[in-house]
Amino acid sequence: MKKILSIDGGGIRGIIPGMILVALEEKLKQKTNNPSAAIVDFFDFFAGTSTGGILVCLLLCPDQSDPKRPRFSAKEALEMYLKYGHDIFRMSFFKRITSSLGLTSERYNSATLESVLQKYFGKTQLSELIKPCIISAYNIELRKTHFFRQQTAIERGDVRDFYLKDVCRATSAAPTYFSVAEIYSLSGTRYPLLDGGVFATNPALSGLVEVTRAFNQTKINDIHIFSLGTGRSRKSYNLEHFKKSRAISMVPALIDIMMSGVAESSDFFLHQLFRSSNKEKDYLRIEPENLNSIQESLDAAEESNMKRLIALGDRTVSENHLILDEMADFLIEEQKKNGSHEKPWSFLNRNLWS
Repeated sequence: MKKILSIDGGGIRGIIPGMILVALEEKLKQKTNNPSAAIVDFFDFFAGTSTGGILVCLLLCPDQSDPKRPRFSAKEALEMYLKYGHDIFRMSFFKRITSSLGLTSERYNSATLESVLQKYFGKTQLSELIKPCIISAYNIELRKTHFFRQQTAIERGDVRDFYLKDVCRATSAAPTYFSVAEIYSLSGTRYPLLDGGVFATNPALSGLVEVTRAFNQTKINDIHIFSLGTGRSRKSYNLEHFKKSRAISMVPALIDIMMSGVAESSDFFLHQLFRSSNKEKDYLRIEPENLNSIQESLDAAEESNMKRLIALGDRTVSENHLILDEMADFLIEEQKKNGSHEKPWSFLNRNLWS
């Protein structure tokens, strides 16, 4: 069975799936009696968008001293959010004034985010990741989706390989929050990209398509998806307020509505697909059902809200304790069945991916 880990977008709310991953990794360590066990050891394929794309890259980033092992544990991946989240989403007084007046196109200086990504990833390349993955972005000039595929980077070399810090910058370039990411492949090809959340906030469907496309013999009944969300928004918007608001002030609300709608649609389609194959249990999604206890905007990284996010993440882990136990048991059993493969998708070195 092919096992996919998918992580949604959601800005600073990435703390929530980050905490779920920490809990799962701890269970895997305990149940295997292996203190070095890592999330990457138990899944075959990874899909991420925006903050989820950053988490995927952290989980798959190779250790410099041992490229077969991850550089960061799930706990260390979460710590990036806890340590730098406030700095990434810090708005200067001048920026706050110009942004409120609609005089700037983005709220935050992307240099801070780029500095943090440089610190964590350095010159690590997409092709060097430990396992296959797909991370989404959107090309504003070509008006088409752009998928960063680790396997494509391996097959096609520098023309489709990127520094990991640039992959993360592109997939998290949320409109109005950060400027468009103008990045370059290792061969120097330019890509102007936006956050993949504009079309794939929940990237699980993209992961499913990639796996079935790569494995011609694999059907949906041989795939298990573990999908982590950043919380289902129930926030309502007042019609009269919308009517009276200036167009520029409505943009964040419209982005929120669009991204929430895309995530819910993908979740609905996946539930229907697995149900139609009598494999409902093979699509497992965990996320908070409501965000009433927090400020739910992508950039709400004030200290008080960070504490509330941590509390919500802890509650989500507690409410899903038994599910995570079962998930850990399932992953360990699957690993025993299939054995440990250095390159589980090595046959993909053939030109199956565009």
